[in-house]
Amino acid sequence: MLIEVHMLQNYAPSNLNRDDTGAPKDAIFGNALRARISSQAMKRAIRKSAVFAEAFGGTGLLANRTRRLPAQLRRRLEQSGLDAAAVDTIVNRSQEIGRESGRQITASTEAGDPETAQLIFLGEEEIDLLAERLAALYQEVGDAGFKKLKVEEITRRMGASVARSVDIAMFGRMTTSAAFENVDAAVQVAHAISTHRIDPEFDYYTAVDDISGEAGAGFIGDTAFNSATYYKYASIHWEGLLGNLGGDSDVAAQAVAAFVEAWATTNPSGKQNSFAAHNLPDLVLVEVRERNLPVSYANAFVKPVWGTSGESLMDASVDALARYLKKLDEVYDLASRSRRGWVGTGDWDALGQTRLASLSELVAWLPLGREAIA
Repeated sequence: MLIEVHMLQNYAPSNLNRDDTGAPKDAIFGNALRARISSQAMKRAIRKSAVFAEAFGGTGLLANRTRRLPAQLRRRLEQSGLDAAAVDTIVNRSQEIGRESGRQITASTEAGDPETAQLIFLGEEEIDLLAERLAALYQEVGDAGFKKLKVEEITRRMGASVARSVDIAMFGRMTTSAAFENVDAAVQVAHAISTHRIDPEFDYYTAVDDISGEAGAGFIGDTAFNSATYYKYASIHWEGLLGNLGGDSDVAAQAVAAFVEAWATTNPSGKQNSFAAHNLPDLVLVEVRERNLPVSYANAFVKPVWGTSGESLMDASVDALARYLKKLDEVYDLASRSRRGWVGTGDWDALGQTRLASLSELVAWLPLGREAIA
């Protein structure tokens, strides 16, 4: 089963996702400059959302991407009753995990514990298991033997751990260490792009010294921004998600529901203190089909849409989406192969099929019960 989520969302002036120059990310699409928000920015906002925290907080089902694995191991090893010397030896060697790729070890944390050479996406249960296996290996070979083992031998003898966390199951993980199993993402998230052409804008600003009493600016700067109506797309492969979660259909169903709600209600954090672009989507369309045939509708906007005095950019975007969807239905018979449910703020009816009254009703409409999954 494939679950696809399409959104149209208009943001007020903002800089939600910056490039290396500090300007909002963009892309050329349909021979026109478009505003862009990277999938990474949106996925992080979802992972760190209040929705995910409420759904999975305290369950051990959320992971963290970090280089501070040694500090996490120290806390667990000290609680296990190992003597201080053994803990120090294990923690010092743990910084090498992930260095099998040849990357160099870098600085230590402020607390003095070393860091791994790369960010590692880890679930809480995995760190617990890693601490147990490292302690067992240390006790097996002794202090001198543990210090002499190459990191490749340490990770090989421990065996790879399998993550059981919702965010790793959804968004996947690639590591260079034998200590952790790679996970294929069950959720694909496209970069959001504006449905229309954009012109970059700049805010020139000054700051005044409150104490000096001097006239004029104590600081001068500028910030790039834009305002755009975005098309967003994601697909969730149910069987892949279920497999990544060890077959737990209840957690998988909860994860899908949380994803849809979080994506609709959570925004990237870039420059929000300056712009406060906390805008909700005007359209959320969800499709469910038994066949794993993901279809993005981004090509509805190859020709940039235009707003008019009587039609907003959002209305024009919905019209373009509805027309394109009708054409795809005629050519590929998508309507007969999928169920569609949607919510919207406008007086639209061109999308057809099932219109729900609210986001919560749309989430409840998703066929995630045991009878539907079976």
